[in-house]
Amino acid sequence: MAEIEPLDAYSQIVTGVAEQLTPKVASLRVPRRGSGGRGESLGSAVVFTADGFLLTNAHVVGQATGGTAAFWDGTTAPFTVVGADPLSDLAVVRATGDTPPPAVLGEADSLVVGQLVVAVGNPLGLAGSVTAGVVSALGRSMPAGQQRIIEDVIQTDAALNPGNSGGALADSRARVVGINTAVAGVGLGLAVPINDTTRRIVSALMHDGRVRRAYLGIAVAPAPVAPVWRSRLGNRSTGLRVASVVAGGPADRAGLRTGDLLLTADGHEVATAQDLQRLMFAEAIGRRLGITVMRNGALVDVIAEPSELVAA
Repeated sequence: MAEIEPLDAYSQIVTGVAEQLTPKVASLRVPRRGSGGRGESLGSAVVFTADGFLLTNAHVVGQATGGTAAFWDGTTAPFTVVGADPLSDLAVVRATGDTPPPAVLGEADSLVVGQLVVAVGNPLGLAGSVTAGVVSALGRSMPAGQQRIIEDVIQTDAALNPGNSGGALADSRARVVGINTAVAGVGLGLAVPINDTTRRIVSALMHDGRVRRAYLGIAVAPAPVAPVWRSRLGNRSTGLRVASVVAGGPADRAGLRTGDLLLTADGHEVATAQDLQRLMFAEAIGRRLGITVMRNGALVDVIAEPSELVAA
């Protein structure tokens, strides 16, 4: 009998993550009503508590109130939608009956570009599918309809397909660092990070069923401060470049423009999309928010009044 060659280190990591996470990622079947009558959509969800709460995408559950979760071992369970937050594209559902032990939630803020990540989900209805890749970029913004911009997403080259949405993006220790949210193009996938901001969102969904969010209407990405300005700004090296401004939104009304380099908001330095997200909860709605940007080599101060995000 031929000797079995041991797995290489890369394969050992991927197979180890797959073994730990596959049982904890469910396939969701969500009923939908469209112009052609009744149907259903497919997605994925990650068990994250011992009492049946699963984390998925808001766009997976849509306007549905429930559906069916199927697990790797063949068991199924009905679930109800506890709450959804379109701005972060996160939703919490709760399954009835026994569920697998929860996955461990990690910390996306510790990720670095080039780091190995493993995606576990149910693309095209194919349960328990595993792909691997690297973190391609961090802090991306993703437009999602006319009134939504999903901030601070993780970009990965792990292969994602329809049905992966709501599945797990994990690090080499099988800690869930993101919830896969979209297929942006060939070789390009995006995931909502697991961090302090998203934990706050998940907690609100579990307890209140919704998240009251302030809305500026801009898409941003980290960008360097010009060297000539760094010493004048306390040696700051990074700000947030405004990639797009939603027409008629609070940022547009305040005079923010595409290309502005956002430096401070409400007196706080902002260097990552998460810095800005931390300010965009209920207490910011309707309150005057001072914003400083660098525009054409000059500092410009504007006052914005964030509105409450209304889910489409």
